[in-house]
Amino acid sequence: MPSVDGGSIHWRVADIAEPQPGPGQLLVRVKAASINRGESVLLKTKLPTGAGGIDAAGEVVEIGANVSRFKRGERVAGRCAGGFAELAAMNEFEAMALPPEVRFEAAACLPVSFTVAHDALVVNGHLAKGETVLITGVSSAVGVAALAIAKFLGATVIGTSRSPEKLARLKAAGLDLGLHATAPNFSAAVKQATHGQGANVAIDTVGAAFFHEILNSLAVDGRYATIGQMSGAPKVELDMDAFAMRRLHLFGVSNRLRTPEQRAQSARRFAEELMPAIAGGKVRPIVDRVFALEEVEAAHQHVYADRQLGKVVIRI
Repeated sequence: MPSVDGGSIHWRVADIAEPQPGPGQLLVRVKAASINRGESVLLKTKLPTGAGGIDAAGEVVEIGANVSRFKRGERVAGRCAGGFAELAAMNEFEAMALPPEVRFEAAACLPVSFTVAHDALVVNGHLAKGETVLITGVSSAVGVAALAIAKFLGATVIGTSRSPEKLARLKAAGLDLGLHATAPNFSAAVKQATHGQGANVAIDTVGAAFFHEILNSLAVDGRYATIGQMSGAPKVELDMDAFAMRRLHLFGVSNRLRTPEQRAQSARRFAEELMPAIAGGKVRPIVDRVFALEEVEAAHQHVYADRQLGKVVIRI
């Protein structure tokens, strides 16, 4: 359970009421859940009464009324409320069936970060084989997911990070060019690497701090996906003439205001297009560390300190 003290979030293990599946819900015995750094922002404004955790993987133990796609005993992963617990209620429309080849620790990385990256790159970014992707904050959970998906689709990937060590480690995951985030004018390096053309798609997990550098890095007809606001400064000035002249596309990726039908469609499309590749080892989630449930506080401190590369998972 999370608590907020003076702006700091702390976690403890406690007994809470067992959730019950409502209509259209699954009761899942959680095997693993991953930490999403963005949840810390939500917790400071809307503290839950039960367990934290917004995505999980496990086995279905009960089904609510009107559930048609899943049965007891099936392996699933999906967004939920209260994933850091032994049992969690999950909406059927958000649940994805897990092939036996996909381990629960890897599956727990999929529901938030990977579906968001797939939405940005494929659904809205229309990434094509042979194109170039620029990912700011490439060592973040969404950044690592976008790297894995982009390489599977045959793209060249350029990524930024404040950590040279993390950039070096991501070379093994397919990163073609790593750029230090604090270096001035990284757009020049992007243009040089793309023979003056620029990146076709940008996945921005940082926010306004890099906005103009990313715009300068884009090719004509470039697509800019804004996902995160780690820089904490959400407002920018935009030169509309330059934007129109270069035929740029700017779009946001978030699930907060989407309807259940839209979220269900997103989960289904992700599972159809990428789950076979994940099961076959062609797309690999990067699990930084696995903590026991009793170590939930240490796990979150590891993430808050930005020590992770990829996802931190809690094994239940």
